Amino acid sequence: MQPGNSQSRGPGAGPPGGGSQGGSLPGHGEGALLTPRQSRLAAGWLAQLEASDHWHGELPVLLLERCWLRLTAVPVEQLAARLPPDLSWDAPELVRYRELLEQGMPPLSAEQLCWREFGADACHQAQRRLWCSQERGNQGWTLQRYLELLRLYRRQLERPSPRQLPLLVLARPSEAGQGTIHELVWLGRGLGERLRSMRHTCA
Repeated sequence: MQPGNSQSRGPGAGPPGGGSQGGSLPGHGEGALLTPRQSRLAAGWLAQLEASDHWHGELPVLLLERCWLRLTAVPVEQLAARLPPDLSWDAPELVRYRELLEQGMPPLSAEQLCWREFGADACHQAQRRLWCSQERGNQGWTLQRYLELLRLYRRQLERPSPRQLPLLVLARPSEAGQGTIHELVWLGRGLGERLRSMRHTCA
C-alpha cells in the first residue's frame, strides 16, 4: 500500500498582510480577473461580508467559471456540497499508514498492520480511490485546502482588519488531469474604495 506523494498544494498564505501579491483591478484593465459587471456583483457580496460582525454559514464564497464567464456566490456552509473536496488522501487507512512510516516502521510491516486494523479490502479500496483521484486530477481541491480556506476566512471575522472575500477561480474542465488547480484569490477594497484582487501564488 504505497500512497502517492504527488499531492497538489494550494496557496498556503492567508489574506493580504501575510505575503500575498497584488493583482490588477478585477473589472478594469488588461488581464482583469472579473468583467465590470462581475466586479459590481463581487462588490455587493463584499459589502455583505463587511456588514457581518461574526462568523456564520451564510457568508459568501465566490466561484468563477472562466469558460462560461459565470460568477456565483455560495454560502460557505454549502461550499463542500457545491465543490466537494477530494478526501482520498485523507482516508483513515492511508492516514494510519503514513503515521506508521513516520514512526519509522518499514513499509511492508506498516501495510500488514493496516490490513489487521482495517482489513485488506478496505486498504485496497482506499488505495484505488487515491490512484483514481491522481489519474483524473482533483484540481488541487483537497480536504486540506478546503479547511485552510475556512480557517483563513473565519480568522478575518476575529480581527479588526479590512475584510477579504474568497474567490475560487475554477480550473477549466478541459484541463482536468493536467495538474491545473482551482486558484484561490482574495478580493478586497483598494485605493479609492475600488475592488481589487490579491492573487495568491501556488506552492
